[in-house]
Amino acid sequence: MMSSEAARVTVTRTSPKDIGQREVFVSLDGQEMAIMRFGETATREVEPGSRLLRIHNTLFWKTFELTLAPGQHVRFAVVNRAGWGTYAIASVLGAGPIYLDIEREDHP
Repeated sequence: MMSSEAARVTVTRTSPKDIGQREVFVSLDGQEMAIMRFGETATREVEPGSRLLRIHNTLFWKTFELTLAPGQHVRFAVVNRAGWGTYAIASVLGAGPIYLDIEREDHP
C-alpha cells in the first residue's frame, strides 16, 4: 500500500461516444495497467515523479509524459470512435479504422 502522498492515474472508458468495439491497451512506465473494454475504469497508485503513460487500440497510439505531484490524481477519458471511412471500409473488408480519442483531466 502506498502512503497518503501517493499519486493516482485513472483511465476510464465510459463515454456514450464510444462505439464499444476493440480493446484499449493501457501501460504505465512500461508495465501493463489494463486491457479495457467499454464501461471499464482502471486506477493505479504510483509514487510521485515522472511517469510514461501509453494508450493504444492496436491502430492508434498515444503517449503521455506525466510529472505527478504528491496526492495528485490525473484522469484520462478514452473513447474508441468511428470516423471518416470506418463503416465504408468495414462494409468492404469486414473491419474499418477505429479512432482513439483521449481527454486528460487533473484533480488536486
